[in-house]
Amino acid sequence: MKASSRHGRLHPTWLPSWLPTWLTSWLCLALFLLAFLALEPSVTLSSALADDIKLPPPLTDGGPGIFTVLKKRSSAPGGDFSAAEVSLEELSTVLWAASGLNRSQTGWTVPMAEGLEPYVKIYVVGPNGVFLYQWADHSLSEISNKNIKAEISDQAFVRRAWYNLLFISDKEVTTKLEHGKGLADNYIQVLVGAMTQDVYLAAAALNLGARYIHSVKADVIKDALKIGPDDYPVALMMLGK
Repeated sequence: MKASSRHGRLHPTWLPSWLPTWLTSWLCLALFLLAFLALEPSVTLSSALADDIKLPPPLTDGGPGIFTVLKKRSSAPGGDFSAAEVSLEELSTVLWAASGLNRSQTGWTVPMAEGLEPYVKIYVVGPNGVFLYQWADHSLSEISNKNIKAEISDQAFVRRAWYNLLFISDKEVTTKLEHGKGLADNYIQVLVGAMTQDVYLAAAALNLGARYIHSVKADVIKDALKIGPDDYPVALMMLGK
């Protein structure tokens, strides 16, 4: 930016010379601040500093129709995942689709036995750590800052996806069952099926890749996530581009 000397002070040549010096100074400062704000990056899971991360609102309107999404729904080949980052907005929509509230405080995107709260937890495993999805306020809680993607499955290509979603039983919730206590594990398996199918559909709508993985290293996961002795990992889903 060129400047000329005026009354012993620098004056930008791209501004009219008749402007008072104090006004040109304010204009230059305002333009600098605008440029700085424009360059400020948006918050992502990898750049957020807080242990608890409030997710942006999920996409709940627009997008392709359900039959279009069903036609696109597929398991992405493990080797097709790239190093491209999945945005926090995209992750928000996928998590909400899996077990988010869609009506009042007792209505979810997937069916729950006896109207209980979700009895399967979703852990987000990414390059910057492990986070637990909190469906009640649509947020993430940091569990660990360690990248464990390469350790949680026998399938080596799992690490290629930007995120791995781990579906973990929550037996504390199933103890509230009144009529189906002996069916808790069945209910958990059915719920994971519904949740992972919603992940597939949301991923297809967002042009993301998803892949269901059943082969996981349960002991490694239980130790890394510090889950209860009665709980267990049910499945893993790769999510990426």
